[in-house]
Amino acid sequence: MTDPHPDVRTAGTSAGPNAGAGSSTGTGTGPGTDPGTDPGTKAVLDARYGRTGRSRRVLIVAGVGVLALAGLVWLAWAAFIASNPPVSSRMIGFKIESATTATATFQVDRSKSVEAQCRLQAKAADFSIVGELTVTVAPDSARQQTIDATLTTQRAATAVVLVGCTTADAHRPN
Repeated sequence: MTDPHPDVRTAGTSAGPNAGAGSSTGTGTGPGTDPGTDPGTKAVLDARYGRTGRSRRVLIVAGVGVLALAGLVWLAWAAFIASNPPVSSRMIGFKIESATTATATFQVDRSKSVEAQCRLQAKAADFSIVGELTVTVAPDSARQQTIDATLTTQRAATAVVLVGCTTADAHRPN
């Protein structure tokens, strides 16, 4: 049988079936050294197995570094900016006055004097929306205030829900 890659042979090895099985016929390169580490053999092995230099490793490390930096920037944004909205609100309570009227009491806290839009919904027993109201909180009013609002409903409501308050800069209700 002929060897398909005779150029890859290292010094001191043979093509026989027991080649390398317990024999230590090296070229005198010394104990603990690999006889296949000469530059010519290494180049041939690298070409055969598609190994490249360290440039690929540097690209991978740089890519992971960029992803880690982007993750840290997002974490800082989420921790400091997105977690401190300019307005927050909470429902204090509601009262169903009649089949066509419901009154809600809610509290609005603003971190700065901005105009806020607070949306309330009256819901029926089947969870359908039977009334809706948007209350505008003026920018020159108190930063923390309790507001009473009366909703007109199409039919009897069983609950009033505060969807949340938004500002011109923060479009997601808080």
